[in-house]
Amino acid sequence: MKYNLQQMYKRAIDMRSLWIARWDAATRYTMPTADDDVAMLFDATAADAADNLAASIYSLLTPPESQWVSLIPESTASPDATAATIALRANLNDSNFYTTIHQCYMDLIVLGTACLFMAENPIGAASAFSFTAIPMRDIAILPNATFHTANMPAYEVMEKYPSWTPPADLRETIKNNPETPLKLVQALVGTEFTAWLDAGGDIENNIVARGTFETNPYIIFRWSVASGEIYGRGPVLRALPDIKTANKVVELVLKNATIAVSGIWQADDDGVINLQNINLTPGAIIPKAVGSSGLTPLASGADFDVSQIVLKDLRERIRHALLADRLGLLSEKEMTATEILARNADMMRILGATYGRLLHEFIHPLVERGLQILSRRGVIDKISLHSDAELKYIAPITKMAIAENII
Repeated sequence: MKYNLQQMYKRAIDMRSLWIARWDAATRYTMPTADDDVAMLFDATAADAADNLAASIYSLLTPPESQWVSLIPESTASPDATAATIALRANLNDSNFYTTIHQCYMDLIVLGTACLFMAENPIGAASAFSFTAIPMRDIAILPNATFHTANMPAYEVMEKYPSWTPPADLRETIKNNPETPLKLVQALVGTEFTAWLDAGGDIENNIVARGTFETNPYIIFRWSVASGEIYGRGPVLRALPDIKTANKVVELVLKNATIAVSGIWQADDDGVINLQNINLTPGAIIPKAVGSSGLTPLASGADFDVSQIVLKDLRERIRHALLADRLGLLSEKEMTATEILARNADMMRILGATYGRLLHEFIHPLVERGLQILSRRGVIDKISLHSDAELKYIAPITKMAIAENII
């Protein structure tokens, strides 16, 4: 082995740790989990805009049941590209691709990076492909290396890797309790695959499986990348300061509204009024001493009229950052042909760089992996995008790019 897998894994984990806090914050305000304190969320502008953007990207990049990918033979001697195209489309349509990819688009928009795992189904299944959206918290990456950490019961590890023999110190425990949780790390460095138990100590003593992949099953793609960084930056990460501020402003507005509804009161401590028995409800009679002023309202010094101006500006900036004001559905209003062309041109100026990156990091690896699986199963002749055929990507976003002479 020409590389130190232990050191690479540690370096990948250390690099990912710098992003975990940002991912947690972005997820909390857009896709809160069961562990998040949802009661502390007061503004849903970002969550709504992120969901709408994911839906737009879904329909622009990979519209379901459409012919968005084709293969063109490089020469007459090339394998049958038409048969490969038909087989690839059919297996994608019969797989769980279209129900899984939306989860990746949400990660792409919220976290800036997404991971789609493309596995091969057993012979006889409806589709040769099986897809899983891997949470980015479980993925650590380096250039040309991917590390996937998963917690799973022992029996699942044994089913997944039947040739694995548990180490002596775990054998009896697993035998008595097949549900024993194990932390499994699956690493792909170039084409070399290694799986091991992350139980401390040297990796070589905890190896579960080794092998090679002809194509990478981990398809990792990014929205945009800053120079010198390996993880992507998405629209939500860019808008996170405004998202946090808008949430705080709404929280303060609601607190002020509570004061406006129930009021703040003061009373003389004259020995007659029992503050514990006061209930501010319509028709309530509150006793007071003769000559006492009883309960009197205390004017609040807070004036939150300006908050609505601030909140309106914040929400507009959030929607702008998440492209809600530029990628709205055509059905939202009647538009002329000229307006549609202008909107499409504006859309391509916004998404041009992202489109190019997704084509290179997502569409090409997806098609290449699919062709490799189908050719290995004997469904199609062996075909390569590098020498035998050219990928023709004809999704709606590509048609817009062609119309604007971007490609």
